[in-house]
Amino acid sequence: MKPLQQASALPAGGSSGLTILVVFGIPVTSGTKRYWGTQRVARMCQVTPATVANWIDQGHLKGTRTPTGHRRVTSQDLVAFLERHQIPVPPELEPAVARERVVLVEDDVNYRRAFARLVERAGLDVELVQAATGVDGLLEIGRVQPALVLLDYGLPDLNAAQVIERLLSPAHGSDVEVMVVTGGLPSEAELRLRQLGVQTIVQKSDGMHVIIDAMQDALRRRKGAAA
Repeated sequence: MKPLQQASALPAGGSSGLTILVVFGIPVTSGTKRYWGTQRVARMCQVTPATVANWIDQGHLKGTRTPTGHRRVTSQDLVAFLERHQIPVPPELEPAVARERVVLVEDDVNYRRAFARLVERAGLDVELVQAATGVDGLLEIGRVQPALVLLDYGLPDLNAAQVIERLLSPAHGSDVEVMVVTGGLPSEAELRLRQLGVQTIVQKSDGMHVIIDAMQDALRRRKGAAA
């Protein structure tokens, strides 16, 4: 694919003007404030680092200097510069969309590791947070505010119903969807989970891929409800 280009007249070092070409495809790490050096900005704009330095020194492009004298530009200021001159902003500079978090509460460490590897191989755009007990799960749920909880029924300290009851208590007030994963449970336990609002109960014997599919369905429901 050819790089997308857009021309715009910009002042440079007191000269009459120049044509700036924005080239897409420059890798930029997102998620926190990112500073760009003059060489990276120059490669992006297809001009020389000296020209970028002149833009900064003359106030055309907002930037700062490090203690060693290097010029730096934040992603936000670079975006403002491009927009001011009506130049398309590369996707790499667009704000990152936070990944949805899923909390897996499971006491079997080998199962947690295998499930985390499967989530990674499946390329799911989620952040998987793990906990080994019901209490730790409640703490992680409160900390990360997940989109979904995958909850093993039989934990060393609490069972799934007890965890959900605590989630529904005024102290937590959580409305997160909980999907229960179990190796088997009595019918009265399933009835209690349904009464607590659990929509999805998956048997471990069905395989992790079935759990992944159910997880994706739950996340889609959440997105649909929020739309």
